[in-house]
Amino acid sequence: MARNLLGIRQLSTDEIGELIKTAAEYKARIEANKPVPEIKNKVIGMLFFENSTRTRMSFEQAAHYLKLKTANFVASGSSMSKGETLKDTVLTLRYERLSGLVMRHRQSGAPTLAARFFGGPVLNAGDGRHEHPTQALGDGLTIIERKGQIEGLKVAIVGDVEHSRVARSDAWLLSKCGAEVRLVGPRTLIPQNTSLLPGTVFHELSAGLADVDVIICLRLQRERMEEGSLSSLNEYAKLYQVNRETLRYAKPDVLIMHPGPINRGIEVDDTAADGESSAITAQVENGIFVRMAALHWVFAGEHQA
Repeated sequence: MARNLLGIRQLSTDEIGELIKTAAEYKARIEANKPVPEIKNKVIGMLFFENSTRTRMSFEQAAHYLKLKTANFVASGSSMSKGETLKDTVLTLRYERLSGLVMRHRQSGAPTLAARFFGGPVLNAGDGRHEHPTQALGDGLTIIERKGQIEGLKVAIVGDVEHSRVARSDAWLLSKCGAEVRLVGPRTLIPQNTSLLPGTVFHELSAGLADVDVIICLRLQRERMEEGSLSSLNEYAKLYQVNRETLRYAKPDVLIMHPGPINRGIEVDDTAADGESSAITAQVENGIFVRMAALHWVFAGEHQA
């Protein structure tokens, strides 16, 4: 039976800890130029139906370190452009003898659908507004490296929570690991049914950032927004930008994070993005190691019941 990585909410706290620990071990080995365990005789299909730089490149780099072969899928040049359904595409890839799939898709639940028909491991690289589990695992690793632990921390997730799969995965991971989660943003960018997400809602930035240990800034996903969700970029920046002035509400040693891509001057200023408190580049690097851990985890467990 295949083991999939479709979302953080399905993982136990022990499984989250196992994945982060494995990622840290891979990182230590690579930084020390020591060999890492290889995944032999496997081919992973890279199905990216949405644009991606960080996630795609880090999955490819992770596969490279593991000596895992990759096969890239381009939707525009496939039979899907002729009307083939996602189900039939997945079945085709299954019988092309691919060993596993990494999938990013605009529709929430697409990787879950793929997992029903593929027969091998499926890893969710981001689906609609649903989840982005490997980004959350990388964020967890980064926080532990800089803060020593997650349990007991106060973490503010700031900005466009409504459209963010990263916010959802981060909220689940942080909550499961014992952090206090705050969802901070304007009413139009906070999900209406917040009872489905762990965390306390704040609409005022000063209150949301009060005494927090970690701030996770989110990109404004204007391509997903309905008309009227945002009055203007200038007003948003005035009320919710994390910058030199608004950082004074948080703890002096606050950690600043952002899953990228960053809209500088809107979500964050240069001080927040590039200062000593920023862990944004560490998040990018750690993405490689958590995706190595994720690939190891799904293939190591694919025959477990």
